[in-house]
Amino acid sequence: MGILALTADERVSDVKFTKDTLSVALRDGRTITVPLAWYPRLYNATAAERKNWHVAGGGYGIHWPGIDEDLSTEGLLRGAPAPREAAVIPKKKQR
Repeated sequence: MGILALTADERVSDVKFTKDTLSVALRDGRTITVPLAWYPRLYNATAAERKNWHVAGGGYGIHWPGIDEDLSTEGLLRGAPAPREAAVIPKKKQR
């Protein structure tokens, strides 16, 4: 009896957002969904800034140039939120 050996392919194929979540589709068919609150830069970004992403790191990362945010599929699979020091984002000064 033969066994079909599927191989994991953790490269990014698509990125989607809901009001509260970030979902990253991988080439092997899996989708990673995490709370958007884990990534304050993305949480505070506009819809246009969130849509402006590209695959980075040989396919294993995502970069948002407008907000200088980078995530890796490795970190997403580990369930790793943004480090606390990175989570502190200064608010704009009021004039």
